[in-house]
Amino acid sequence: MPRIRPGRVRTKNTNRRASLLLSTMAPESFNVRPAEAKSIACPDCRTWRRIMGDKVLKIREHCISDKVAEGEKHTRCPGSDQVVEIDIDVRRWQAKQDRLLRDAMPQDNRRAAQQFYKPLPAPAAPVSRIRSEATLETTRQSYLAHRKGCTRCVGGQHCTDGGVLARRYVLALQEEPARREAHEQLERQERRTTRKQTAPAVRRVQWAKHGGKAVEKANNRCAERTSGSLSEFRGPQLPLAPQDVKAHERRQAELGKQYARKTPATSAA
Repeated sequence: MPRIRPGRVRTKNTNRRASLLLSTMAPESFNVRPAEAKSIACPDCRTWRRIMGDKVLKIREHCISDKVAEGEKHTRCPGSDQVVEIDIDVRRWQAKQDRLLRDAMPQDNRRAAQQFYKPLPAPAAPVSRIRSEATLETTRQSYLAHRKGCTRCVGGQHCTDGGVLARRYVLALQEEPARREAHEQLERQERRTTRKQTAPAVRRVQWAKHGGKAVEKANNRCAERTSGSLSEFRGPQLPLAPQDVKAHERRQAELGKQYARKTPATSAA
């Protein structure tokens, strides 16, 4: 890339005007980008001219007419050798100009700084490779649709995809009873949960319907207890002594002897 050198000023003469401040001009009437040659629209002839010099910047000498080569008279522009003073923040001016250029550009021509290439969509998978919820009806419909459009699936013969669909249909037939049982169990569990949630509301409705004075009246109708029973839930007083006293004593003696024979063996162990 060739090196951009500043324009050389061949004369120290000026047009004896006050220095032209860039802050007094429109931002789009000059170009002072660091990596480009400095230029400005001449205030007199409104043509773009280079800004020459390194320390003392001046507008390059030029004529009013651009047709001198065609025979017109050379007339020096009064804006030649005009001293230019950069009294602006070049970075802020450059950022503002870049934003204005980007906004003025048509939307179709705008391009992001980084390009993102959208990958091509992959071809659709065949029906035999689609993994979805395989129910008895879906596997049956897929198998029949393939058989109807496939010329290689004739009689008991299947192509590769037809064999996969057939095996999937047979597997769904085998799993159908277990699936129905699981579905019914889930429905029973949901019904139990619903009953548990609605039981308090049902009891409140029943209490509102049968409670109040009806319950108080039922409590007041309690029958008196009979003299021979401890409560309304028990019968008359039961006898506490055995009917055959001798047989009871003989049985107790036998049980005592059996217990005495078992006790030494247990203590010795």
